[in-house]
Amino acid sequence: MSEYCGAELRVRRVAAHEVMQCIDGLTDVLLDCVKGGASVSFMQTLSRDQASAFWRGVAEDVVRGNRVLLIAEDGNGRIVGTVQLITAQPDNQPHRADVAKMLVHRDARRQGVAQRLMSAIDAVARDERKNVLVLDTVTGGDAERLYERAGWNRVGTIPDYALMPDGALCGTTIFSRHL
Repeated sequence: MSEYCGAELRVRRVAAHEVMQCIDGLTDVLLDCVKGGASVSFMQTLSRDQASAFWRGVAEDVVRGNRVLLIAEDGNGRIVGTVQLITAQPDNQPHRADVAKMLVHRDARRQGVAQRLMSAIDAVARDERKNVLVLDTVTGGDAERLYERAGWNRVGTIPDYALMPDGALCGTTIFSRHL
């Protein structure tokens, strides 16, 4: 299992045999992000059961080898952030992956968690022999600046692409990165 350590924060790849043990902590992070207004595919009505079901689906993909899950844990072992690398791609795209669900609990923001997760996802992508990465994020959100600082290239925007958790329309910005 790969591990990327720091003083009070540990970012690591979750192994298939331990992914189910992370569901509760991941659910807490997802619920907090949605409650805080993050447009990450879910509406404000997201229940704990729905969020847990989402993570169980992610866990199944990790076990099948179709997805890599990284978590950031604080000094107490509490999951405070996560990001995924979707490695299962069509036959003509074996060299690329999608970065998805970059989530940081509001209590842990502005402490370098997202930056550490992004550095770790680059390392994992290299380990997985993926050299083209793609992601999308809310247009005008804080994550845009994070991705640009991390060396990602803005590809374009799609107006009114998704809904915010409160139902308001939002645009999406697509980013790519060559490793």
